[in-house]
Amino acid sequence: QVQLVESGGGLVQAGGSLRLSCLASGRTFGYYNMGWFRQAPGKERDYVGAISWNGGSTYYADSVKGRFTISRDNAKNAAYLQMNSLKAEDTAVYYCAARYGGSLDSPTDYRYWGLGTQVTVSS
Repeated sequence: QVQLVESGGGLVQAGGSLRLSCLASGRTFGYYNMGWFRQAPGKERDYVGAISWNGGSTYYADSVKGRFTISRDNAKNAAYLQMNSLKAEDTAVYYCAARYGGSLDSPTDYRYWGLGTQVTVSS
């Protein structure tokens, strides 16, 4: 069982940066691949990207590639989403999620989810 809590959201101007954190409870965090998702009002949830259990591999959606960076610190039970060059279309609730294994480019089978943190980018 893993509980996830996101933080770091807020209001930022276009072109600015934010760093989201995802803190996990439990002693098995290091076994999970971690994913980031986002959902804008009235839209489906989008897969932003993911990082492997050991941080050795990452995947990014085309819409964020080159602007967002996913990292993790297993000693701190934390995953991060660094967001640079933010655009108005990045406005959404951002969620982190965890699963055992799976291909990083697949958005399915994430078992544990946080409650999300709001990111608002003003243009």
